[in-house]
Amino acid sequence: MAPFELAEPGSLPDALALLDAEGARALSGGTALMLMMKAGVLRPKRLVSLRKLGLEGIDTGPAGELRIGGMTTLRALEKSELVKRHWPVLARALRTLSNVRVRNVATVGGNLAHADPHMDLPPLLCALGASVGLASREGVRNIPVEQLGTGYLETSLRHAELITILEVPPLGRRRAAYLKCTTRSADDWPALGVAVVSDFQQDVRIFVSAATDKPTRLKGAEAVLKGKEITPSLIREAADAALAEVHIESDMHGSADYKKQLLRVYLGRAIHEARSAVH
Repeated sequence: MAPFELAEPGSLPDALALLDAEGARALSGGTALMLMMKAGVLRPKRLVSLRKLGLEGIDTGPAGELRIGGMTTLRALEKSELVKRHWPVLARALRTLSNVRVRNVATVGGNLAHADPHMDLPPLLCALGASVGLASREGVRNIPVEQLGTGYLETSLRHAELITILEVPPLGRRRAAYLKCTTRSADDWPALGVAVVSDFQQDVRIFVSAATDKPTRLKGAEAVLKGKEITPSLIREAADAALAEVHIESDMHGSADYKKQLLRVYLGRAIHEARSAVH
């Protein structure tokens, strides 16, 4: 590993100032960053630790939205009674996200900023209509999580910009499910992930991941399902629409043809699981 400077600022303005330099990178949980540095993929000159900025916490906002600080660990989110009660799909998804040792350290902001298309949270958060608050020396802006990932390990984050907060709208009458297929253990990287959030009337949002280079919305499949009674033939029609609108990628977890078949199977399973989910 190449030598680097470690900075531990005590305030957000100080952290943003330290990041506004060539070769500087933010350090949150470090579970992915350190592996990439050891492999020589990344060689930052300065790491700026975010652990003293007070960006942890889980609560609700004035409109009933779930508000999660960017430095909140995945384990804290998984164990939160608030999340279990009102957004149970998140708690369920987190149980098979990597292993508990990683979840104890990895953070929400770091998870989203890493932008590996095999991650479990991004497609589910996209389907839930979540957004992130981004801070830089120029100010604060908010964007949907759907707009955060732009490609494999690529995001729309600007130079020296940090994810400070994640907001998830209340589920209301909607029901949600996230399913993934792994080629090894249940907590492994998925070969395919499917997230479905719907009221099974007019509101339906479906995202696929791992088989694409970023979480990808299946608008054609949504259009097929919207306002109609769910039947086996309708699900097959939705799967046909999904496969017609996305480019499926081959990787070490499976060929494109294999993942196309997975999408057909797991789209139907995710729809049925969402329908049976408890509010």
